[in-house]
Amino acid sequence: MRIIIVGCGKIGTTIISSLVSEGHDVVAVDSNRDAVDNVGNIYDVMCLCGNGVDCETLSEAEVEKAELFVAVTGSDEFNMLSCYIARSMGAKHTVARIRNPEYNDKSLGFMRQQLEISVALNPELFTAQEIFNTLKLQAAVNIETFSRRNLEMVDLILDQDSRIDGLSLSELRKKYRANYLIAAVRRGNEVIIPGGSFVLRRGDKIGLVAAPSEVQKLLKMLGFEQKQARSVIILGASMTAFYLAKMLIASGNAVKIIDKDEERCREFADSLPEAVVIHGDGAEQELLIEEGIASADAFVTLTGIDEENILISFFAASQKVPKIITKVNRSELAAMAEKLGLTSIVSPKKIVSDILTRYARALKNSLGSNVETLYKLMDSSVEALEFNVSDDFVGLNIPLKDMKFKPNLIIAGIIRRRKPIIPSGDDRILPGDKVVVVAAGQKFIDLSDILM
Repeated sequence: MRIIIVGCGKIGTTIISSLVSEGHDVVAVDSNRDAVDNVGNIYDVMCLCGNGVDCETLSEAEVEKAELFVAVTGSDEFNMLSCYIARSMGAKHTVARIRNPEYNDKSLGFMRQQLEISVALNPELFTAQEIFNTLKLQAAVNIETFSRRNLEMVDLILDQDSRIDGLSLSELRKKYRANYLIAAVRRGNEVIIPGGSFVLRRGDKIGLVAAPSEVQKLLKMLGFEQKQARSVIILGASMTAFYLAKMLIASGNAVKIIDKDEERCREFADSLPEAVVIHGDGAEQELLIEEGIASADAFVTLTGIDEENILISFFAASQKVPKIITKVNRSELAAMAEKLGLTSIVSPKKIVSDILTRYARALKNSLGSNVETLYKLMDSSVEALEFNVSDDFVGLNIPLKDMKFKPNLIIAGIIRRRKPIIPSGDDRILPGDKVVVVAAGQKFIDLSDILM
């Protein structure tokens, strides 16, 4: 599929990397020569240095042949105009990065309709939502949701004192009766889609799939801390912080925001009167201690500097903060931070990349189902995909135990009329279902791809 990306910054470059790995024909456009050259040196893509709203530049990129056009520059207005021109010149589907909160209220739907924008991307809003979900459970490293939160996949790490260390999955199911499935395990650098004989060990990172109510019940049985964060300190008055603070305040949380930019603090204080806004340098340990970091339920670092987020998160860990979430965009730094003990890490560019990958796969689909949701987990070694099932899926109404699946995958859940089902061998896939598949080392466009 031919895809044009306008904007070769952090978000754009990550999207390009992901789409190239999916085998798409990608064209990169940016007015910054250095940014274009950097992309061209790393990826096998066509690169154009030019203006994304210039008709001549878009003609040179052969926009009329593009099945997907994505504008992710730093300007919302530029992105919307670029998508409008591209659509007028023949691009089939358009995606615009739109970050301003004013554009993400009632006016967004109107603008999308008038400008014929297929998808509006807001990395900061998506990141805030992911952080908000994770703050619901202290023990969770990460929480991914499916089918409007009817089903969740919760990442957990088995610590030294875990009561399930040494238990096989079949023993675990007999001992702790709840409706759940452990769909993936990362042990060291190895990622496993486990069977019933698989034995859990301390240090394992497990992906547990269940309905939200079952997650709460199971974590209580397994001895995981379930306390929901009530007092949250956010470092960095970023746009992500704004969205997150609004969500937390609406849920009754006490929120404190720290930033060294005085003007930014004034804006936040005016926009979020329920929050406590502190003007100060969060890198100063004395300030964090004075503002009560040791008594906070959660600490979230959202500055624009990965290294600062990591270092201050380590300080928060030394103060025994129960829940620490760190924003890290650079993948090599994220991997290092996780190995050093920071387990809850979010990356806006990865979140957006997953969304674009899912959307591109959905456009390629023609076999009877389509990708509704896609997450890349366990250092991108595992994909969790949610498919909509239509009437012509070849595996309809066959017991799962009688179907032949490709290796290293598992049917982790079925959602039928908004009711989640953790499937057994006797369950069947029916038209209208949503099916969650967890797979390691494979990429699927359609549900039929999972069959031998």
